[in-house]
This record gives sequence, C-alpha cells and structure tokens, in this order.
Amino acid sequence: MVPMLEITYRKGRPLAAYLRLGTTGGRVAATRELAPSLIGDFDEAGQLRGLEILAFDANTLAKINEVLAAHGAPAVPERELSPLRAA
Repeated sequence: MVPMLEITYRKGRPLAAYLRLGTTGGRVAATRELAPSLIGDFDEAGQLRGLEILAFDANTLAKINEVLAAHGAPAVPERELSPLRAA
C-alpha cells in the first residue's frame, strides 16, 4: 500500500495533515512526539503506522523522511507530500 496523505482544513485553512503509512490492521497503541510538530502513531508491535504533520512550513521533506527512517519506515517521495506545499 502506498502512503496516503490526508489534510484537515478549518475555516478554509489547513490545520493538520496525517500521513497514513502502508500498514493495515491493528490499533494504535501509542502516540508520541517524534520531532517538533511531528506526532507518530504506533501499533502494538511498535511499528509506526502514521505521522501527524503540524506546522507545514516548518517541516521539510528531508525532516519528515529523517523521522520516518529513524522509525523503520520508508522515505516518502516529494510528489506524495506536494499537497502540503499547496496548502
């Protein structure tokens, strides 16, 4: 499964984004801040299932991919996160 990006808007402005990783099934067992404005959701096995992205302008593709790599998740291509730049 390819990672999927969801952007939440409030009053027409982007509020947050959630990068759903290719994992399926299971429940989120833990949530913790992995870097400023990057919140990770982990399953019972400790695998990263998703990443909440706040402060779009403060988080670069390189920083997001650095956090993903540190938690055993594959890097995300720039085209997958391009909607963040448009938001």
